Amino acid sequence: MNLCVLGSGTMGRGIVAFFAQMPFVGHVYWWGRQDGEIANQIKILRQDLLRQCKRKSFTEEQTQMIIEKVTITHDVEDLSGGDFYIEAVAENLEIKKKVLSSLNGVLPVDVIVASNTSSISITELSMCLSRPEQFIGMHLFNPISVMKLVELVVGLTTSNETLEKAKKIVTDLEKSFVVVNDSPGFIVNRMLIPLINEAIAIYSEGVALKEDIDAAMKLGANHPIGPIALADLIGTDVCLFIMETLHQETGDPKYRAHPLLRQYVRAGRLGRKVRRGFYEY
Repeated sequence: MNLCVLGSGTMGRGIVAFFAQMPFVGHVYWWGRQDGEIANQIKILRQDLLRQCKRKSFTEEQTQMIIEKVTITHDVEDLSGGDFYIEAVAENLEIKKKVLSSLNGVLPVDVIVASNTSSISITELSMCLSRPEQFIGMHLFNPISVMKLVELVVGLTTSNETLEKAKKIVTDLEKSFVVVNDSPGFIVNRMLIPLINEAIAIYSEGVALKEDIDAAMKLGANHPIGPIALADLIGTDVCLFIMETLHQETGDPKYRAHPLLRQYVRAGRLGRKVRRGFYEY
């Protein structure tokens, strides 16, 4: 299977690295909107693959073969030979719609296209494609090499055939899936991001130190990572976007983003990806 990944951020890079290690994947075409964006990710991708392959006891020859599976491009025309497409660009509706629309001229007839969106309507995104029945949400979780879950999100137009193909791909990846009807935030983020938002509210009110809030949830609820540290891992900007999407789509005031979360995003404290969020890295 030849895979086409659109998006040069953290999730795009993670998808490329994970799929490239799969024996059923022949080649991975990795597209970024600008040549400079994806060039900055090449060194990190190589480091990720070297580390993951070493952990799996791959030989140097096997590791090099995996690295050579990946072809970098910033030209959509180079994506015409794919068997499966995953969109993982910025969590922004207009950017995603523009990128997906650009695929219409290159998509083979029988392929499915998936979006890794964590909150945006799959139905709305599907309308960008000439064959919306072949579009599905495939929400993988960061870090992809560790997290076992994939949310398969079915839009209004998604066909049963597309869903079954997506199920097979997830199974071949040795991951587990849940099927979700298109809904704001799907399952995980509809519960998780408001939890993070509430943790930020507790911190803002001076109820406890951020370290103690995180420790409380790790030791008292058996979470592997505290909610404020998780906000940094996800990206505070992504958390804010998901809260705004939930609020906009449902109209429910319980989904209002906390002002402190907005302040951190405005200050550029976006989390681990910039080495500074609620914590410093």
